[in-house]
Amino acid sequence: MIHVYFIRHGQTQWNCEKRLQGRTDIPLNEAGKLQISAYQLPSNLLSLRWFNSPLLRAQQTAELLGVNSQVEAALIEMNWGDWEGKTLQQLSSQDPIDFAKQEALGLDLRPAGGESPRLVAERVSAWVEALDIANVEQRIGCVSHKGIIRAIYASAANWNMLGKPPHKIDYHCAQHFYFEGGRWSIVELNIAL
Repeated sequence: MIHVYFIRHGQTQWNCEKRLQGRTDIPLNEAGKLQISAYQLPSNLLSLRWFNSPLLRAQQTAELLGVNSQVEAALIEMNWGDWEGKTLQQLSSQDPIDFAKQEALGLDLRPAGGESPRLVAERVSAWVEALDIANVEQRIGCVSHKGIIRAIYASAANWNMLGKPPHKIDYHCAQHFYFEGGRWSIVELNIAL
């Protein structure tokens, strides 16, 4: 029984360029630092036990949020394999047939050398399940990545990542999910920061 609040890292240069960052360790840019510095965490989030992805952009975000956070490898961004560093436009123009085939896989989209959103959700779920060994209700915060949040959202919303998602996610907000019995559920989306 774990309540998990996810916050995405601030803006990076690769975000501005619309590049798939994956596990490339890109720092926040100045706009990203200002963006996160302007956030006001709701009081109920300040007292959470916090974790962050090992990537610099998530660590910088946790520091700017002013939370005492520990690094958790399970929160690292989705591995985009051969797609990393490229834009979706580049990928669709370089090999439109393969790109369309991959996109049609939804949750099972898996670029060569990478992982799928389904595998990402399984990775994060296994970590949260290990935290839940005591079977005591817990509340944690996670500074992570869009790929992580989308994978958990897809699991909670029973969305196969084909077509539009059932809800609009604002990645400048916190997302609150509940994990129990190996299943995710949505508690509240788009909590203002």
